[in-house]
Amino acid sequence: MRQHHQAVYVISVAAELAGMHPQTLRIYERRGLVMPARTTGGNRRYSDADIARLRRIAELASTGMNLEGIRHVMSLEEEAARLREEVIELRQRLMDAVNAMESQSRGALVPLRQAVAVFGERPSIFQPRR
Repeated sequence: MRQHHQAVYVISVAAELAGMHPQTLRIYERRGLVMPARTTGGNRRYSDADIARLRRIAELASTGMNLEGIRHVMSLEEEAARLREEVIELRQRLMDAVNAMESQSRGALVPLRQAVAVFGERPSIFQPRR
């Protein structure tokens, strides 16, 4: 099975899959919006991830956004995705730490402040300590 980032498509096939002209792909490469892999002979090779990126560029361009705006939006989308992954990782690390603390403290006594309350009076537990 081929990897999502494995560069296999020549520029003409990539352009057809993305629904654009090969010259458009060259422009996007010059502008830094897409970075295809290169063969040892210098020919461009596009991956499925590159095709998905080209389709996203086309989608944003269809809204009237210019290339600099597209670059900014895509940068923000990548940052949001990175942050989502970081949140997932941090949640997992937190759960692991909580579980470790719970397993270490099983059976440990926890000090508890107790008080006697008389009906109609404020319980002593709410009074400041002296």
